[in-house]
Amino acid sequence: MLPNQVFFVTPAQINAWRDADEAVIVDVREVNEWEEAHIPGAILMPLSTFDPAQIPDPAGKHLVFHCRSGRRCGMAAEKAAAAGYTGVIKRMEGGFLSWSAAGFESEPG
Repeated sequence: MLPNQVFFVTPAQINAWRDADEAVIVDVREVNEWEEAHIPGAILMPLSTFDPAQIPDPAGKHLVFHCRSGRRCGMAAEKAAAAGYTGVIKRMEGGFLSWSAAGFESEPG
């Protein structure tokens, strides 16, 4: 990865960006996890089938990866960087577990 390419960000900051339409949120959990609950507006790209070529263009917004606890989004960021992605990737600290614990909005699949 490039220096200063991947950063940890709190669920509160990501929620603020989401509310202001300033984030593209990529959920790298699997379909069954997504169907239980997910962040409204997030894009599902399961790590098991993750294709860095399919990463959406954030178009000036923050690109955020998240998973259940924070581990798989790191693997997705590594795959993206290894494939040549040079943009900044934000990783949600604590993943969806922290998002839910903070009481932020989620919806069933």
